[in-house]
Amino acid sequence: MNIAYLLKANSIEETKESVETLTKEVQKGTFQKWLDNLIPELLSFFWCVVLALVVWFVGVKILGLFRKMIQKAMTRRDVDKGIRQFTDGLIKVLGYILLLVIIFNVFGIETSSFAAAIASLGVTVGLALQGSLSNFAGGVLILLLHPFRVGDYIIEDAHGNEGTVTEISLFYTKLLTVDKKVIVIPNGTLANTSLTNASTVENRQLDLEFSIGYQDDLEKAKNVLLGVGNREEKRISDIPVNVFVKRLDDSAVILGLRFTIPNDNYWEIRWKTIEVVKKEFDKAGITIPYPQLDVHSN
Repeated sequence: MNIAYLLKANSIEETKESVETLTKEVQKGTFQKWLDNLIPELLSFFWCVVLALVVWFVGVKILGLFRKMIQKAMTRRDVDKGIRQFTDGLIKVLGYILLLVIIFNVFGIETSSFAAAIASLGVTVGLALQGSLSNFAGGVLILLLHPFRVGDYIIEDAHGNEGTVTEISLFYTKLLTVDKKVIVIPNGTLANTSLTNASTVENRQLDLEFSIGYQDDLEKAKNVLLGVGNREEKRISDIPVNVFVKRLDDSAVILGLRFTIPNDNYWEIRWKTIEVVKKEFDKAGITIPYPQLDVHSN
């Protein structure tokens, strides 16, 4: 009992001493001094946030005006549309990076230490973004070498994608297909694979295949195709229509039909010619066979 009493007495004495110490510190103004130091820091941080927001919104506005000014200047000089799009994307990225650096300075973060941190991660970032860097380099090559431009109709041979080029951005090129779908292809792919540009010349050759049965009259079928080609009003009349046997398949004779037409009317004439040939074959009694297999038993 005496030991318990002594421990309790010591605990009470320690509590009294702690209370007295705290009271003395409050009386001396230690807590007040801490508050006095904290409030200016909070106010300073608050104004840094306000200033950073102002810098961001004003910087975005200035960047937008600068981009419009550059675009107008390039348009007046009749710069290629793909170069204008690529340059605009590059200015946008660099402008936002500059704004972030300025905001870091507002908060007292030294850009030298920030740059050192980026440099230390350079190898890792480079490996992670090597595909994007390849696409960026591909975009630069496309703009320098001009294998195609915005507005050209291209066929990408690697995967068979084709359409009209609508945009050449920093990393990707956008194609608009005939059925109004947008295909996005990495610039690296277009720069490192073969492609067909159907817009480099004013006219384009229409190359179609039609199959007839082995029992059909070959010369009659060729005359039908020749007549369809010669009756096409938009055909380039200086270049003759060409009809020929292209190959012999298992169940059909494949005939080829070629004539030259304006590039702008390619799809319209292609679809119409296929329909007209089908109707003319029906009138002439020429069959369009389907794959079949004849089995003979002994």
